[in-house]
Amino acid sequence: MFGVDRLIVGTSGSPGSLQALRYGEGLARGHDAVLIPVIAWEPPGGDRGERIQPSGELRRACRDLARQQLHNALIAVWGEFPNDPRVRPLVARGPTGQVLVNLACQPGDVLVVGAGRRGALARMALSRVSRYCLAHARCPVLAIPPPALAHDLRHGRLAWLFWHRPLTPEQVLRDQPNPAA
Repeated sequence: MFGVDRLIVGTSGSPGSLQALRYGEGLARGHDAVLIPVIAWEPPGGDRGERIQPSGELRRACRDLARQQLHNALIAVWGEFPNDPRVRPLVARGPTGQVLVNLACQPGDVLVVGAGRRGALARMALSRVSRYCLAHARCPVLAIPPPALAHDLRHGRLAWLFWHRPLTPEQVLRDQPNPAA
């Protein structure tokens, strides 16, 4: 892949999107390209709900929540908010797939998305954004599979550990330092 100028990465904070962001970072560095982590947001009920019951306060709250989610995702990947002029985080309003496809429209753009969960039910219900991007993008699209840890947490020995071993109040209190000591 040559001639890469911008890497647009769908970033929601999910394990798959964090993996996509890590991969996009490596590609951006290798091609000396601009990295644009993007999170999309919509008011509850979408534009139709906004037309029926407009609320500037709710709109601001949704935008601020999306901004915070993007900030948290970037910190989860890099440990800090990037201070690099070639990294340009973006919060955009609209359906996620449409926002990503509309943004990745210039020659030299590459769109990077998480591939979503694996399994028949998960593909039907949870992979809409990556499928939309693959079907509608006018540039190359990379669909990055989720990290192995995400698979292990759902299917391996770790799944049993996390789903079948509840944390009790006694365990929480036992692990806390004693304030009287």
